[in-house]
Amino acid sequence: MNHLIARSAMRRAVAGASPRCYEATALRTRMLSPAPGVQVEGLSAALQRMMSSGAEPTSSPPPSAAKAANSSELPPEKSGAVVSSYWGISRPKITREDGTEWPWNCFMPWETYAADVSIDLHKHHAPKTFIDKLALRTVKLLRIPTDLFFKRRYGCRAMMLETVAAVPGMVGGMLLHLRSLRKFQQSGGWIKALLEEAENERMHLMTMVELVKPKWYERLLVLTVQGVFFNGFFVIYVLSPKMAHRVVGYLEEEAVHSYTEYLKDIDSGAIENIAAPAIAIDYWRLPKTATLKDVITVIRADEAHHRDVNHFASDIHYQGKELREAPAPVGYH
Repeated sequence: MNHLIARSAMRRAVAGASPRCYEATALRTRMLSPAPGVQVEGLSAALQRMMSSGAEPTSSPPPSAAKAANSSELPPEKSGAVVSSYWGISRPKITREDGTEWPWNCFMPWETYAADVSIDLHKHHAPKTFIDKLALRTVKLLRIPTDLFFKRRYGCRAMMLETVAAVPGMVGGMLLHLRSLRKFQQSGGWIKALLEEAENERMHLMTMVELVKPKWYERLLVLTVQGVFFNGFFVIYVLSPKMAHRVVGYLEEEAVHSYTEYLKDIDSGAIENIAAPAIAIDYWRLPKTATLKDVITVIRADEAHHRDVNHFASDIHYQGKELREAPAPVGYH
């Protein structure tokens, strides 16, 4: 018997088992060895079950939970689908009007729209006060380095423009949100209107990225410009919302001008009129045969709408009122 115990302990030592395993092995061997003339078959089976159950974990997750945990570790692009987790969060099946599956996670079908391309593109707010003149000169000053750097590369120019244009709506919406919380007041719909503007400008950028692949130095320039512009516009909005909205109004006027020049180059053949990206077709409800010219046309219409909204917001402040006192243009997009 001692010889058998020694051999078992030796094998476990070679396999790397812990000293506690030696004790358990020896104890099990002694307890399961029957004494002469004694029937311990039932006792032996019971002790074996006790030993085996004692070595296992006290609890284990149910098979369904284990399967969900393993599935959730896989990235969506490899697992093929987002698996519902313990929290019960899952995306419902969404389809297009023709019954095909909706391919986008960044926007839903009910957020798409048809742009109003009949909007007046030639509106301009003539500066009357000192703040108006300061806002216009600021925008004109910002245009100089843009013209020098991009010249007539309107694809890259539009990409840079949209990284800046998506900032004011987010800053304004955030500050109005905090003001509403501080003063226990409704915003009159302006929080949603400004955040809609920021989201729309971001979708312009997502579309332009499909058309123009930014180089590393352009990405660095975006990072620098966005950091400077965000903080600068934040300070301006806190000090003078009327000037902040006027600046954005003039920025959008410049955007309308830039996209008009973009369309001229497309019409002249200087820029190839390629097929529209799939994301643009779904977002603006364009026909399947839409081209780059159609995309730039609807983006220009969006910019003209943002121009009108921000000049309108600045006029409200000039009248000595708050934005919440005038109905916000919600629901355009």
